[in-house]
Amino acid sequence: MRKSSTILPYCLVVSLFVLVSSSSGTDTIQQLQNISDGQTLVSAGGIFVLGFFSPGDSGKRYLGIWFAVSNTTIVWVANRDKPLNDSSGILRIDTSGNLVLTGNPPNTIFWSTGQTSSVGATARLLDSGNFVLREGSSPTAGDFLWQSFDHPTDTMLAGMKIGPDYRTERDRNLTAWRNATDPSPGRFTYKLDPRGMGQPFVLDNTRVIFRSGPWNGIQFSGTPSMKTYPRFRSTVVQNQDEAYYQFMVTQPATLTRLMIDNSGKLTRSLWDGEKLDWLELWRSDRDRCGEYAYCGPNGVCNSDASLACNCLPGFRARNQEQWDFQNWSGGCVRNTSLNCTDGDGFRLERGMKLPDTVNSTVHVEMNLDKCRESCWRNCSCVAYASANTSGGESGCITWIGDLIDMRTFGEVEDGQNIYIRLAKADLEILGKPSKKKHETIIAITVGLALVLLFLVLWGYCSWRKRNQNAEAIIEDGSRHQTVNNGLTDENNDLPLFDLGTIALATNKFADSHKIGKGGFGCVYKGQFADGQEVAVKRLSLKYGEGIEEFKTEVRLIAKLQHRNLVRLLGCCIGGGERLLVYEYMPNSSLDAFIFGDVQKRRLLDWEKRLDIILGIARGLLYLHQDSRLRVIHRDLKAANILLDEAMNPKISDFGTARIFERNQMEDNTVKIVGTIGYMSPEYIMSGKFSEKSDIFSFGVLVLEIISGRKNQWVSQKNFHMKLLANAWRLCTENQSDRLLDDMLGLPSQFSDVLRCIQVGLLCVQESPDDRPTIQEVVLMLANRTSVLPQPEKPGFFKPTTIVAAAQWFADSCSSSSSVNVITLTNVEGR
Repeated sequence: MRKSSTILPYCLVVSLFVLVSSSSGTDTIQQLQNISDGQTLVSAGGIFVLGFFSPGDSGKRYLGIWFAVSNTTIVWVANRDKPLNDSSGILRIDTSGNLVLTGNPPNTIFWSTGQTSSVGATARLLDSGNFVLREGSSPTAGDFLWQSFDHPTDTMLAGMKIGPDYRTERDRNLTAWRNATDPSPGRFTYKLDPRGMGQPFVLDNTRVIFRSGPWNGIQFSGTPSMKTYPRFRSTVVQNQDEAYYQFMVTQPATLTRLMIDNSGKLTRSLWDGEKLDWLELWRSDRDRCGEYAYCGPNGVCNSDASLACNCLPGFRARNQEQWDFQNWSGGCVRNTSLNCTDGDGFRLERGMKLPDTVNSTVHVEMNLDKCRESCWRNCSCVAYASANTSGGESGCITWIGDLIDMRTFGEVEDGQNIYIRLAKADLEILGKPSKKKHETIIAITVGLALVLLFLVLWGYCSWRKRNQNAEAIIEDGSRHQTVNNGLTDENNDLPLFDLGTIALATNKFADSHKIGKGGFGCVYKGQFADGQEVAVKRLSLKYGEGIEEFKTEVRLIAKLQHRNLVRLLGCCIGGGERLLVYEYMPNSSLDAFIFGDVQKRRLLDWEKRLDIILGIARGLLYLHQDSRLRVIHRDLKAANILLDEAMNPKISDFGTARIFERNQMEDNTVKIVGTIGYMSPEYIMSGKFSEKSDIFSFGVLVLEIISGRKNQWVSQKNFHMKLLANAWRLCTENQSDRLLDDMLGLPSQFSDVLRCIQVGLLCVQESPDDRPTIQEVVLMLANRTSVLPQPEKPGFFKPTTIVAAAQWFADSCSSSSSVNVITLTNVEGR
C-alpha cells in the first residue's frame, strides 16, 4: 500500500504534465513544453490562434497565426522562408530559453527567435495577435525578449508598429507573399519612410508604386479622413530611438487588419460579424490616382474627372502631344520661370494630397506666416504647407524641386492646403478677372435669366395645355378615338391602345412618371388597371419628322422578336399624340450602371459584364442576319441598352433604324442621326452606313462596358475619341489591364477581358472592310481558344482646334449637296 500511495501522486503529476504539454486551447508554452503539428495555442480571449497550416494545395507546412473567426486569414508566418515538407513540426522552448521550430530531419531547426534566457522563458499568444517570449516562468513577467510584432509578414494588426527601430537597426515592414500558396517574401513591400513628415510607401522591389502622403497630425494627406473610421486611432511617432506608424482600435471587439497582397494592393478590412466575412474599408488601388506619380512632376490627379490629370495652375504639359494621348508621365513645367527679385508669390490650392516629402524640409516651430516668409526668401523653395493640422497649424514643411504625386479630393477635409510658388506674371493671369470679363459675365447672366424666364413661361403653358387635353380625353374618350393613321394592314396584329387609357396609366403624363428623355420625346412609366407596368414613349410634336420615326419603329419592332430586343406591346395615334407602349425594364438602362455611382458599378462584376456583351452581340446578330428583316440600328449605345430584372440586356429605340435588302451592302443618307462618340467615321464624314456602322458602335460599347468610361468625343484640349485612343495605346504597350474599370479589380479570367478588349478594338477599326461581321464577333467571344487577328488603328474624327471643329459642323450643315444633321440623343433607361 505504501508503495502504491507513493507511485500514484507521481503518476498523476506526469499525466498532468503530459496533458498540459500536448493540449490545444492554452495560450502559453512553458520551458520544456512543446506544440506539435495538429495542436494550437489560442489567445485568452479566443481571438487569435497559433498553429501549423498549409496554404492552398501546396502541401508545405508553416507555423503561423490566424484569426479564430477565419482560419484562412493568416496574419503572421514564422518559417516563411523555410517550410516543412511534412507534419513533423514541433514548436518548443529549449533549455537555453530560445523558442525554436524543429522538424524532419530530426532536430533540424526551421526557425528560431535567436534569444536566450538564463532564468528560463515563457511564450504566450496575446489577444492582440502578438506572440511574445518573456524571461522567467510567469506568463506576465518582465519585458519581451522577443515579439512577433517586431517581425511582421504581410499583415499589420492594431498595436503593431511599422517603421525603423534605430536601437536594433531593424526595419519593421510588411512584405507580401510570393503568391497565394507561397508565403515567402514577394516583390511588394509596405514601409514607412521617416524623411520629411513620415509617409508610408508601397514598393515593387525598389520602385515606388503607391504613397499614402505625409502625416499631418491627424491622418495621411493622401488617404480618406479617419473620421470615416471612428473605430481607429492612428499615430506617427518620430524620435531618436525609432520612427513608426501605428493604429489602435477604440472598441475592444473590433477585428481589423491592414494587408498587402501579392499583387501589391494594400487593403484595410474590418470583420463583419453578421456576414461572417471581411468588409473592405479602403484599398490603395481604389482609383487611378492611387498610382504613384500618375500625372508626373507638377501634375495633379483627379479621379472624378473625365481626364484624370491636369497641371498645377501656372504650369503646362511638358509634352503636349503625349498629354493629348493621355500619357501623363512626363508631367508639367512652369509657364514662367521664377524670379526671386521680381515679385514671386504664392497661390493656395485646397484639398490636396501633399507632394512627396523626400525633397522637403520640416520646420517644427514655425507657423505659416513665418513659413511663407522663409520660403519666399529661399529662391529654391517652390511650395509650403502646414506640417501639423492637429496643432493649430503649428509647424510647416517646404519643398524644393518638382512636386511629385499630388491629387485633389472632392471634399476639402480629405486633403490639405498647400501654397504653390508662382511667377508674378502667372499670378496676374490667374488673379481677378478683368473689367471686360466682368462685363461679359454680367451680360451672360442677364441673358440666361431672360431665357430661363421664357422657358418657365413656355413650360407652364405647355403643361396646362397637356393637362387640359388629358383631362378632356379621360372625361370623353370617344372624342379622341385611336386611329391607325398610316400604319399598314400588316400591323393589325399589334394592339392599338386608347389615349385615355394611357393617360390614366401615366397620371396624365405627369413629370413624376417621367423616366427618360430621348432624341424624339420623353418616356413615362405607366401602370394599367390590371397592374401591368409599361413604358410609354411619347414622341415630341416639335420634331416634324417624328411621325416617320414613329411609323418606322412600329413597323420594325412589331416584326422583331428576340430575347435581347425590347418588346413592343402596342401603339397609339390620336388626339395629336403618337405613343409607343413597351414592356417595362425595372433596371433602367446600361449607362446608369457602367457610368453611375460606385454602388451601381459594383453590381456589375466581370461575369455580368461579359454576359451583357454577349447578349448585345446576340441581339445584333438577330437584327443583321436572323430576323425576317435585315435591320441597321444606327444608334447603338449604352443608353439604348435596357436591363430587365435579371440584368439581361435588351436593345431598344429603333426610331432611326433602316431596313436593308438581303443583298444590299450599304446605303447613303443626307440626314445623319445618332450619337457623337458611337458613330463610325464613314457615317459622320459621308453619310454612308451599313452593318459595319453598327459594328463600330458595338465596339465602342464593349470598351465602355470594360472600362466604365464614356467615349467622350471632343474637348478643348483633346479632340480625338479619348477612350478608343487610350485603349489602342494601352493594347500596343501591353498594358490593357489599366483599361479596366476601377470597380473590377483584376478578374481571375483575365484572358477573357483581353479577348473582349481585342474584339472591341477590331470592331472600331478605321476601315469598315477591316471590321468583323457580327457572326464573326459572336464566334470570337464564344470561342475562347480561337486566335484573334491584331486590330489596326481605331477610327476617330480628330479636328486640331475648336475653330476647325466648329467649321466642320458648319460645312456639314451648309453643304449644297446634302444636309447632314447630327442628332445628339440622350435617352435614359425606361
